[in-house]
Amino acid sequence: MNTLLVAYEASALGAAARGTVWLYPAANLLHVLGACLLLGAVAVFDVAVLRRNQAALAIGRVVLPLAAAGLALQLATGLVLFAAEATTMAYNPGFLAKIAALGVGVANLALFHRRFGAAMRAGAIPENAAAQAVVSVSAWTVAVLAGRGIAYL
Repeated sequence: MNTLLVAYEASALGAAARGTVWLYPAANLLHVLGACLLLGAVAVFDVAVLRRNQAALAIGRVVLPLAAAGLALQLATGLVLFAAEATTMAYNPGFLAKIAALGVGVANLALFHRRFGAAMRAGAIPENAAAQAVVSVSAWTVAVLAGRGIAYL
């Protein structure tokens, strides 16, 4: 594992992230923008599900593409940020918590769509969808907070 981390950090991407004036700060700013898009959109949708708002499907059609764009932006920029210091980042408690929360969020998303996707497309919000909405907004909130905590741990 450590060999892969050293190789990633020594890669051209890692060197560019550390060696250029603009790449790391730009990636960091775009990473924060991705977090805003992701968490904001997820929170709006999850609150609609929790309130059993019949407009949740219509809301989802608008905000879930924003959440997907935010996640994609975070993944792309996260690779740049990680490349800059992969050997230390991989052992940072904040980073590890962020990755764990990210895994929970993605797994919950897949399970939510598998369990409730058809019902929601039909216009129904199953009662037991609320628990997964709580897990969703919690996981993504923890991911963002843990990500912000990386610099302090």
